[in-house]
Amino acid sequence: MRRIITTADGSHTIYVPELDEHYHSVNGAIQESEHIFIRNGFEYCSDDPLHIFEVGLGTGLNALLTAIRSAKGQREVYYTAIEKYPLDEMTVKLLNYDHFTEDEGKNTFRLIHDSAWGQMNRICRNFSLMKIKGDLLTDHLTGSFHLVFFDAFGPDKQPEIWTTDIISKIVKITATNGVLVTYSAKGDVKRNLRACGFLVTLLPGPPGKRHFIRAVKI
Repeated sequence: MRRIITTADGSHTIYVPELDEHYHSVNGAIQESEHIFIRNGFEYCSDDPLHIFEVGLGTGLNALLTAIRSAKGQREVYYTAIEKYPLDEMTVKLLNYDHFTEDEGKNTFRLIHDSAWGQMNRICRNFSLMKIKGDLLTDHLTGSFHLVFFDAFGPDKQPEIWTTDIISKIVKITATNGVLVTYSAKGDVKRNLRACGFLVTLLPGPPGKRHFIRAVKI
């Protein structure tokens, strides 16, 4: 049974006993997402409008932080996320991310999880979201995205997600010069990304993590 855990920065993550894995870093869920996906992904890309694809909606934290930044900016953001196992309503209500955001954070987080699946929904100013309830391994992916948040469970827990077969599916929906960011910096991940046509860069990680990957489709 999944359990909510408080990480080092006070924000929540979820622990999955079956995988012995957490949704986010125990060293700080929000600071990890801010460092990897927002500062080195969202803020790195200048495309307008910006189309984002997330592998693993999970708790919705990356979507929430992206929505908050989008609402404060000028460009339109269209965010698509695939998730095989959506969280139940009670778990969502217990997550404390609204404590770390401004007043609009609580309402935005609720709208992210309450919005209909399978269609693009306007969540807040400059931010629209499509949630896909599906399986990355078997579903056919469509679209063209400038930025990919590859935030699946780790390659040691779900190695089938990090293969060249799956990364090739991501390549097909990533625009030329599109960016992929992921918390993993494992050797197999780097090699598979390069084999699929990405230029891979290792960047300094958030607290508790030495490096993470930002890759550009060439």
